[in-house]
Amino acid sequence: MRLRLFPFVLLVVLLAACQGQTEKVVLVVTATPEAASTNAATDTSAPVAATATASPTTIPATPTESIPPTLDVRPTATLGQIQVAEEVFEHGRMFWIQPRQQIWVLFDDGQGGGKWTVYDDNFTDEEPESDPSIVAPEGKFQPTRGFGKLWRTIPEIKDSLGFAITPEFGYVSNYEYYPGGQVNAAGTWEIGPGYHILFSLYNEKFQFNEVDGTWKKL
Repeated sequence: MRLRLFPFVLLVVLLAACQGQTEKVVLVVTATPEAASTNAATDTSAPVAATATASPTTIPATPTESIPPTLDVRPTATLGQIQVAEEVFEHGRMFWIQPRQQIWVLFDDGQGGGKWTVYDDNFTDEEPESDPSIVAPEGKFQPTRGFGKLWRTIPEIKDSLGFAITPEFGYVSNYEYYPGGQVNAAGTWEIGPGYHILFSLYNEKFQFNEVDGTWKKL
């Protein structure tokens, strides 16, 4: 993807506290040089995704390499700001989550929620940004670059989402992650799937549930 809207370095400070012990994580987020049009972002706790030509990775997939499998106390929420890109479609939307270089696809069930899938953004500047043979209806758009590659190469996404009804736009969103888990027989906390909170450009609040791979608007 690309971040022409944000030609600066964004420092994102995420605080993860465990009953009095606070860990500060600093993410350095930089814009992609000479990228195409309007884009942006991602989260370090987000599920790991598949390539654009494969099925998405099973959710949850919160990375465990930096988190011990058990803790003496239950971890608290991670809060911060991340750079994202968003595009709204006829039947859903896409978010680009910059810190993870992922694309989150939301399929709208018409009741304020639906299925949520996650993919790696593997678009490169050497690839075509769009397909000139695809002509969007009047008032609609063919997604481009990372969003467009995913949309064109995975029939389920194109057929389910339809055409875009807005251009792609980038901004900085508040972000929250609430880890799940349970206390095991030894009395320690076992990390488990949790949920993410992200906001649209117009401050709509979205919750992404790792337990069942769904999203809903709060």
